[in-house]
Amino acid sequence: MKLCIPSMGQNGIDDTVGQHFGKVPFYTLYDTETKEATVIPNTSEHNGGIGLPPELMAKEGVDIMLCGGLGVKAVMMFEEAGIEVFSGATGTVKNAIDAWAAFKLAKATHDNSCSGHGHDHDHDHEHCH
Repeated sequence: MKLCIPSMGQNGIDDTVGQHFGKVPFYTLYDTETKEATVIPNTSEHNGGIGLPPELMAKEGVDIMLCGGLGVKAVMMFEEAGIEVFSGATGTVKNAIDAWAAFKLAKATHDNSCSGHGHDHDHDHEHCH
């Protein structure tokens, strides 16, 4: 299974989880079978590239996204791409993976995602405060 965690740098599982998953500079991909981590740049339109993060993750074969939080629109896009999302990730990428493995992260659905949290509508895919 391939996990994806938004990250602030290129230090793999030792890096910090980025709380604005669409705008982080990198994504750390972690294969639960081989225990290998790879880091890819965020080339989505949020960072001047093309496409949206769920499209980028689908292209990379991601099964599960671990993040701090996200809005309804983002949850729906990930669901459409066949990617499960778990929110509540904090600390390092390793902390997020360990929390997910211990069933400590909440599965994000369009019913429990954040909305109307003080950002304009273009940013409802960001983390909740």
